[in-house]
Amino acid sequence: MFALVDCNNFYVSCERVFNPGLNGRPVVVLSNNDGCFISRSNEAKALGLPMGGPAFRFRKTLEAHRVALYSANFALYGDMSSRVMNTLAALAPSMEVYSIDEAFLDMTGFERIGLETYVRSIRHRVRRDTGIPVSIGLAPTKTLAKLANRMAKKNPQFEGVCILPDREAARRAMASMEVGDVWGIGRRHTEFLNLNGVRTALDLADAPPAWVRKHLHITGARVQAELNGDSCLPLELVRPPKQSICTSRSFGSAVTDEAALGQAVAHFATKCALKLRGEGELAALVTVFICTSPFEQKHRRYYGTRTASLLLATQDTLAIVRAAAAVLGDIFKPGLSYKKAGVILGGLAPVAATELRQASFFDPEPLQVQETSSKLMQALDAVNSRYGQGTLRIAADAGTGWKQRQEKLSPHYTTSWDDIIEVRVDS
Repeated sequence: MFALVDCNNFYVSCERVFNPGLNGRPVVVLSNNDGCFISRSNEAKALGLPMGGPAFRFRKTLEAHRVALYSANFALYGDMSSRVMNTLAALAPSMEVYSIDEAFLDMTGFERIGLETYVRSIRHRVRRDTGIPVSIGLAPTKTLAKLANRMAKKNPQFEGVCILPDREAARRAMASMEVGDVWGIGRRHTEFLNLNGVRTALDLADAPPAWVRKHLHITGARVQAELNGDSCLPLELVRPPKQSICTSRSFGSAVTDEAALGQAVAHFATKCALKLRGEGELAALVTVFICTSPFEQKHRRYYGTRTASLLLATQDTLAIVRAAAAVLGDIFKPGLSYKKAGVILGGLAPVAATELRQASFFDPEPLQVQETSSKLMQALDAVNSRYGQGTLRIAADAGTGWKQRQEKLSPHYTTSWDDIIEVRVDS
C-alpha cells in the first residue's frame, strides 16, 4: 500500500503557521515579482481567484474582500518543507519526496495495526510538529493514492484521509473522477480521450489495453495498469540526476540597457554554476534567453535565445559566465524593453565520470589550470557558505544581486536570526 501525503495550500499554510490571524481569512501567495497567484487559501478559492491568475486583473476583488497578499518566501517554504519531510521520514520505512509539499510513503505491513488509525496519527503528528495541515490518500498503487488524496482534499466528510483498500472502492472513486484529473494524463491526452468517449477515470481503466498503448504509449499503459490495481511505479528512493539547470527571472521593471542585462545574466549564470556544483555535475552547454513582454506591440516583441557549446565541460563560474556573456552579445537587440532573461545549463555529466579523463591535445586549458579552477570554486563556495551568499562574487555580477519585486514579503522566521520570533513572558 502507498500513502500520498500532500500539504494543504502549502505556501499559504506556511504563512499561517507564523501569523495565526490569517486563519479564516482569504490569503494568496504571489509568484516572482508579485505577478500571479501560486497558492490560495480555501477562502480565496471561494472568491473565484484562479490558480495562475494575474493579480492586477482581480484588484477590485482583492480590495473588496480584504484578501491578504504575500510575496513568495521560498526560503521559508523550503525550510518548512524539510521539517514536514523529516517528520514523515520517522513514521514510515521508505519515503519518496515527490515535490516540495508531497511525499509517497510505503505502508506495506501496517495493515496489522490498522491502516486508518495509523494514517490519521501521521496526519495529527505532522500538524502538531510543524503546524502544516496535510491530506492523505491511501491505495494499492501510486496513481490510485494520488486519486484518493484528491478525494480527501475535495470532500470534507473524509476529514483529510481517504482510503481505497480494494478494487471495488477504487472503481467507485474512479467513476466520479474526470479523466483529466488522473495523474499522468495531460491536457492534450484529455482532449483526445474525451473525443473518443473516455470521460472518467473508470472509462480509462476499462478501455481496451491495446488501444490505450497505441494512442497513449507506454506512459498511458502504465497509468491504466495502476488504475486497475497493478503497481508498476515503485518508490524512487534516490532522486535521478538532473538533465538541465535553469535560473531565470521576470524583471520588476523593463530593462533596456545591455550592461544592466549583462549583470542580470551574469547573476543567473553564477546561480546556475552554484547549483551545478551542488549536484556534483559538469555542464557542456550554456543557453541564454531574453524576451520582451508578450503584451508589447507586435513589432516590439522579441524572444532571443542561443546555445553555446563549451570546449571542456566545467562547473567553473568564471567559464560559465564568460560563455553566457558571449551568447548575450549575439542575441541582444538595442531599443527594446526586456522583461525576462534566463540561463540554462545542459549536457550535464557527473564529475566522477570525468575524474580519470586523460589530457587531450585539444583541451583549451592544461590540467593544472583545471585543478586550480576547482580549488578556486571550492574556496568561493566555502566562504559564501560561511559568511552568506554574495560575500565573494565575480565583478560582472551585480553587487546587490538581481532581486525581484517582493513588496509583500513575510519575515524569514526560520532561516534568519534577525527575523526569529521573540516570545516575551511577564513575570
